[in-house]
Amino acid sequence: MTEAEFIAALRRMPLHPGARGLIDDSAVLTAAPLVVTTDTLVEGVHFLPHDPPADVAWKLVATNLSDLAAKGALVEGVLLNYPLGDAAWDRAFLAGLDAVLTRFQARLIGGDTVTMRGPRTLTLTAFGRDAAAPSRDGAKAGDGLWVTGTIGDAGLGLAIAMKGDGPTALRDAYRRPVPRLAEGRALGPVVHAMMDVSDGLLIDAMRMAGASGLAVAINLDSVPLSAEARSHGGEDRAARLAAATAGDDYELLFALPPDTPPPVAATQVGQFGPGEGLRLFDAGGPVPLPARLGFEHAPSR
Repeated sequence: MTEAEFIAALRRMPLHPGARGLIDDSAVLTAAPLVVTTDTLVEGVHFLPHDPPADVAWKLVATNLSDLAAKGALVEGVLLNYPLGDAAWDRAFLAGLDAVLTRFQARLIGGDTVTMRGPRTLTLTAFGRDAAAPSRDGAKAGDGLWVTGTIGDAGLGLAIAMKGDGPTALRDAYRRPVPRLAEGRALGPVVHAMMDVSDGLLIDAMRMAGASGLAVAINLDSVPLSAEARSHGGEDRAARLAAATAGDDYELLFALPPDTPPPVAATQVGQFGPGEGLRLFDAGGPVPLPARLGFEHAPSR
């Protein structure tokens, strides 16, 4: 697939007015102020080589929109940097890109195309507007730690995608996450701190606590698991620890003052207090921290 053919296909997708029909090398944005985020997906790191291209496109956009959701933002548009390679893969990716842009009303602003060498590396930058923009450093002692949705589905889904045996709903949670944009809009004006759960509930909660200069205690028994996760992976201490460290959930993690009900469906999983670090417990008492709290990038060796 040539660069001209690829760009021609992009022109048939929802375009931002600032894209000027994708005829220029630059776009013009007039909305201000803007929230900006960018994410890169690397083949073999963030997605499997055999993952369907349409699902890769979905995940690329959804992960960025999840960051906008954590700022309570409306989606303004996205920029795509794309490595051209196999024509069939490219066309399938375009179909998935069109589907996810349409689903979440995210208009394409522009981007860049290059020739692929080695593993596919895909980068998307998303712009949001009209944001409440809560930071992750605003939690206060006594605040409850809450999370939307369920935790651990994507971790189980990754194993299913690798081995091919398990509920489709869990596999789809890994391949096609749904950013909590509406929830982020409702939560943005009332939370003290908010971020999305991308690398794992435990590691992201510790990051919020650290940024806020606080300690956080999490009740493993309160970590919300879906019916599919409980059926497929169990719900004992080991299963809940696995769910809380798996990552790729893209739920919203937020701090609310005590006795303040959230304006969206959510579960309180912990509480912030003076001090530093992360403490785990369940009905059986204190729970030792696992060696791995979540996903962290490390240099290859």
